[in-house]
Amino acid sequence: MAGEKNKEKLILDSAVALFTTKGYQATRMEDVAKRAGISKGLTYFYYKNKEDLFMALSKKAFDQFKEEFREVLRSKGKNGMEMLCDLLAKLVNFSKEQPVYYQAVINFLDVLKKYNHPTLREEIDPLILDSIHFHKLLEAHHEPIKLGIQMVSQGIKDGSIRPELQPEITFYTVWAMIIGFEKMSGPVGYDSKEAKISAEAWQPGFTKLMQDMLRGTIQASRPAHVQTSLF
Repeated sequence: MAGEKNKEKLILDSAVALFTTKGYQATRMEDVAKRAGISKGLTYFYYKNKEDLFMALSKKAFDQFKEEFREVLRSKGKNGMEMLCDLLAKLVNFSKEQPVYYQAVINFLDVLKKYNHPTLREEIDPLILDSIHFHKLLEAHHEPIKLGIQMVSQGIKDGSIRPELQPEITFYTVWAMIIGFEKMSGPVGYDSKEAKISAEAWQPGFTKLMQDMLRGTIQASRPAHVQTSLF
């Protein structure tokens, strides 16, 4: 059993390395087998095709993604808001240090969007739908989200996040913002852009705005309405 697990890990690690250097489309199963130092037939024994391999890689990506959330929750002496700020920093680093895994997570979210709509489901590659790893992902993809919702709930409980917010809606919104942050790093970092914002100021500014929204600072800083008289 241990030997099988080692071979599966070897194949996945080889796939990650090749997807990083060559890209997903240009990589063939033969390339993965050659890099792993095992036969092509044995590679197909563990993974039926490249789509099945990519779904297995995506499942591993979500497992690592979940570990980022767990590490934040394990931190001692931090309130819910501080946890969310730590999570933002960790997920930004994850996207930079593990780009293949991060893109696998984002790709699965795109596939899931189609999967949830019967008219769009037929656009998904049948080999993906046939993968056992895809169906494992369907069951497990919500696990990091549940951990994020715990952070928001903790923040509401400890007073670092304003009490009228609904934890599920709030965390989904925060995660959407984090995904958007990573997506917008290209336009922000582009030298010839019209917007006057530096890449160095982008993350701290983003973090502060997120904090303001969750704490209610924006609402609290509105000028008080002063009633005036005509007489």
